[in-house]
Amino acid sequence: MTQTLNSRGTILVIDDERDLIELVRYNLDKEGFDVFAASDGTSGLEIATKHKPDLVVLDLMMPGMDGLEVCRRMRADDRTRRIPVIMLTAKAGETDRIVGLEMGADDYVTKPFSPRELVARVKAVLRRTSDQQEPAELIRRGELAIDAKRHEVTYAGQPVALTATEFRILRFLASRPGRVVSREDIIDSALGREAAIFDRTIDVHVTALRKKLGSGGVQIETVRGFGYKFRD
Repeated sequence: MTQTLNSRGTILVIDDERDLIELVRYNLDKEGFDVFAASDGTSGLEIATKHKPDLVVLDLMMPGMDGLEVCRRMRADDRTRRIPVIMLTAKAGETDRIVGLEMGADDYVTKPFSPRELVARVKAVLRRTSDQQEPAELIRRGELAIDAKRHEVTYAGQPVALTATEFRILRFLASRPGRVVSREDIIDSALGREAAIFDRTIDVHVTALRKKLGSGGVQIETVRGFGYKFRD
């Protein structure tokens, strides 16, 4: 995807409701974003893989390949796994939000939504993503290595594939070994208050981190009643 002059970034909207696509496109266009669209999961995944947009706004409920499957495949592919995803859904239940986050979504917006809210969420997620493009910083904790510049994690020499949100949380915890940090600390410092993040969301991401790190997951300790601590 080619950005126009002065573009704030490229956004891919995947939704089977054409009226919603046009509503989102109109509001993102006004804010200076280049917007591309797909009306089904299969074509949306193809566009994301080929053109690598800065962010994907993804509907959960679509015929054929639904949003969860699109997100799962994006996170399993090195070409797309770092692209931030904001999931749209008509389901407001906590369980549905957790499922989306477990699949690797970075944020979650429930239909019907305010276009201004969605634009704010897009800006917030992109800010958090751009914050990762900082000077080189390598954190080593035993067999765990976190390369902030390359956005890469290895454990015992083996690469560990993380979502953007999981990476931020791990980096935040590992940079404070031995210190107990609350879920509020993680939300405020690692994720940002503009995201639709709640305590249960943090637990879901930490559980995913432990699973992906394998034996290295024991370094992330739960401090009952307080939060988490990275073992020093």
